[in-house]
Amino acid sequence: MNPIVAFLIRSFVAVPVTIITWLVCYIPLDFTFWSSTLFAILGGALTHMMLSLFQNTSYLKKHQLTRKEYRYIKKNLKEARLKIKRLNKSIFKIRDIYSVKQRIEINRITKKIHKMTTKEPRRFYQAEEFYFSHLDSLVELTEKYSFLSSQPKQNSEMGQSLIETRKTLNELSKVVEEDLYRVISDDIDTLNFEIDVAKHTIQKKKELKFPEENRWLK
Repeated sequence: MNPIVAFLIRSFVAVPVTIITWLVCYIPLDFTFWSSTLFAILGGALTHMMLSLFQNTSYLKKHQLTRKEYRYIKKNLKEARLKIKRLNKSIFKIRDIYSVKQRIEINRITKKIHKMTTKEPRRFYQAEEFYFSHLDSLVELTEKYSFLSSQPKQNSEMGQSLIETRKTLNELSKVVEEDLYRVISDDIDTLNFEIDVAKHTIQKKKELKFPEENRWLK
């Protein structure tokens, strides 16, 4: 669940609890104004904390993760977000028209992988190579390419280095594309299974509807 939405839900429940607790303490129980206020704040804070614990537990259960696993994944996703920012900064600094399409594709794929693994943390394990190897290589290469291509004067050695870097980036873009396919591989398998089931159901209905025709075809 989105953290902002989760916070609003907790607040939506905790605020009325705080108000009701204050009214109960102040009127029927005849507590002092400050005592009622203290109990009301404690009641609201406790409600907020209990709901937060319930939301976190439900989230981990839904994604089949332990708290330790989730902390590990969250830490790596946070670091990856910073790397992707660096990557995008370098990508859009490059003024080389020959690699525009390539850079747009790299930007799209890296953001897509990060977005999917943030939304469904369990997918992180299918994208470990991307996070621990390929993303770092992309950042280093694009920063190097951006630096070299921005130089006002370039000799033949620099030109050759730019060509090699561009080729390597092209190969890496294909590698991260495979990373994306790996992340969504379960979805593809599920979809194929559902297609097979649907086809089988359709065929069965046809056989029931036109039994004689199917008998002659056999």
